[in-house]
Amino acid sequence: MSDTPSGSPAGNGTGPEDPSVTAATTVFVGHRELLFSIVYNMLGSVADTEDVLQETWLSWARKSGQATAPEIDNPRAYLIRIAVNHALARQATISRRRETYVGPWLPEPLVTDASESDDAADQAVRTESVSMALLVVLETLTPLERAVFVLHEVFGYAHTEIAEILGRTPSAVRQLAHRARGHVQARRPRYQADPDLQRRITERFVEAAMGGDIAALMQMLAPEVTFWTDGGGKTRSAGLRPVKGREKVARLMAGYASRPPKNFDVRYMHVNGDQSAVVFSGDSPYAVVVMDLTPEGDQVREVYAVTNPDKLAHVRLAEDPAAGEDDRDPADAG
Repeated sequence: MSDTPSGSPAGNGTGPEDPSVTAATTVFVGHRELLFSIVYNMLGSVADTEDVLQETWLSWARKSGQATAPEIDNPRAYLIRIAVNHALARQATISRRRETYVGPWLPEPLVTDASESDDAADQAVRTESVSMALLVVLETLTPLERAVFVLHEVFGYAHTEIAEILGRTPSAVRQLAHRARGHVQARRPRYQADPDLQRRITERFVEAAMGGDIAALMQMLAPEVTFWTDGGGKTRSAGLRPVKGREKVARLMAGYASRPPKNFDVRYMHVNGDQSAVVFSGDSPYAVVVMDLTPEGDQVREVYAVTNPDKLAHVRLAEDPAAGEDDRDPADAG
């Protein structure tokens, strides 16, 4: 059997399909959204997640195509183990990339159309949505701590199951889980923001910023608010350091709004499950802006703005007929 990372693993239409490949593809596609969600929450990058899923498919296809290989009793668990270990290996590449990254690094936003939440393209977000704010905190964990936190706290896997996935003892996994949970809880207590309230505040915030209404912005911002911009050194508007404090952030936002991109349009879309603002310049994505509210829900305590074009390459206008579609083979990692 030949591996086909970007072609059709179930056959290319020129001859009879290999039954083992067809069966392997069916199993992989059935678990693909779950694998995407786990790996994305571990890496915070859509592009790297796609690469890891492609590697996972190749490993799975090779295993399934071995005539002497024993039958896999639990394909789901086996695929998760492959994907998680490929993701952990990918962390070294990501860490090297960060060493030369210009300015603050934010996770690559996972954007879907808020008005079409039942679309198949939203499945990865619906499986288990981790907010941008929590992803930022997860970046401070070690790769193993993050893997354990994602598998246990987000997806509900038992410590014994995680031990089998990671090749660690249950006691070691429990220690990793304890450290990770304490680290995250100290930096971001768990609470569920009200979606309608978040949408209203986001809309009011954008309206005040576009109107240069500093007084209204000051009212919406928490005193200790922090504004993060991730341009990767590729956009002039992105700062090299986070900006802290209500007045500084209000004036900065009003300043950005006074110099809007050409033919700009603001759309409200789901970003990692949260209602957020996505700014387009013509048909091209210009910025994704996410508001993180205080636990009381009445003020903005963090503003995350991703303007690095590399991290926005997958964002599309809802009217684009290609939006939400995947023209590639279902076993590909997109």
